[in-house]
Amino acid sequence: MAELPSITVAEEDYNRLSTLLERMAGKSEVADGLEEELSRADLKPLSEMPEGVVTMNSVIRFLDEDANKEHEMMLVYPHEVGDSDHKVSILAPAGAAMLGLSIGDSIEWPMKGRKPIHLKVVSVTRKA
Repeated sequence: MAELPSITVAEEDYNRLSTLLERMAGKSEVADGLEEELSRADLKPLSEMPEGVVTMNSVIRFLDEDANKEHEMMLVYPHEVGDSDHKVSILAPAGAAMLGLSIGDSIEWPMKGRKPIHLKVVSVTRKA
């Protein structure tokens, strides 16, 4: 896997995600990967998060570098996805890959049974 970009995660998101991951322990490769990501994160209070960093409930415009297509989605908790095409769960591979990234960061995320995905963050809008 390529060198991982540094990530910054809001303490509030970290605490809530840690609880979620405890319940998911051993049940999901994505959850296991997210747990690894959180273990290397720089934590900051949400009020001190720099602009342009992906947090929970951010709207992220990102480039799927393999398909050369841009997408825009909101990063949400699994129970918030509903039937929206514009929300991605933190437990989906793309969601877990983007948490804590900054505008301009790219990441390679492993996918079971197929090639890794390559995503680049283009813009981030945080919900007020």
